[in-house]
Amino acid sequence: MEAPVVGVRLHFASSTQKMGKLVSMSVLLHVQLKGGLGIIVGLTHQLILANACGQVFDGHGGTDAALFVRKNILKFIVEDSHFPICVEKAIKSAFLKADYSFADASSLDISSGTTALIALIFGRTLIIANAGDCRAVLGRRGRAIEMSKDHKPNCTSERRRIEKLGGVIYDGYLNGQLSVARALGDWHMKGPKGSACPLSAEPELQETELSEEDEFLIMGCDGLWDVMSSQCAVTMARKELMVHNDPERCSRELVREALKRNTCDNLTVIVVCFSADPPPRIEIPQFRVRRSISAEGLNFLKGVLDSN
Repeated sequence: MEAPVVGVRLHFASSTQKMGKLVSMSVLLHVQLKGGLGIIVGLTHQLILANACGQVFDGHGGTDAALFVRKNILKFIVEDSHFPICVEKAIKSAFLKADYSFADASSLDISSGTTALIALIFGRTLIIANAGDCRAVLGRRGRAIEMSKDHKPNCTSERRRIEKLGGVIYDGYLNGQLSVARALGDWHMKGPKGSACPLSAEPELQETELSEEDEFLIMGCDGLWDVMSSQCAVTMARKELMVHNDPERCSRELVREALKRNTCDNLTVIVVCFSADPPPRIEIPQFRVRRSISAEGLNFLKGVLDSN
């Protein structure tokens, strides 16, 4: 049976604040979901026909790891033997392949590292893969739905995994060096390829079926989330989109707000809208107020007041 054709209108926009320079990009996409595979590569987004992909990478210790992973990760996903039958396995395999391939890149500084956050959309299915402390948050009729978990060393599950593998945490830093528990690269902190290591490159995945209530997705590095809660970002983004329906302006405003709040880190924010229309106004249902006094009592009270 031929795959059904589904129209999805996506608007990608991003803003980055680094070294005092603001860079932004916006592309409007209309995708007819039908069989076939093609790749269009842009600065901060990539599109596969029938699918869409947004990515955020936050490098540390240099730029080599972030640039290498950004250049290769999508290729590793679509070339994996599990793709597209089992996308989850393909994504996990691609993250590890990117990590190992970077270790073999003799011309690059393999002591540099990067976190990685990827959003893949297949029809109405949204898959988020995360390794590190970037975050993806879904705006669902004004409610913030976190689609990823920050991999901080002090996180209970990450601490348990780290300590089980012989790692230690000093003042919130893995082995006293790194403020994230998962990252690609950083090979000065890892053992031989394939060995279990406190610093993991394996991503955690979350999947959801998008509904009409899912209005937009915010992807950002920790420079945003250090100074803003997920709910605050969704509330602000929704308010902006209701006014101008421009995700590029929306991403810029989120960056500016984080700067006003004195964030101490670089900023990258991507806003993905799932509809060409702005978010609708939320109507609060009017409930009938119930009396806590009988009609007879109310009439008696009126009579007393009138006599006075």
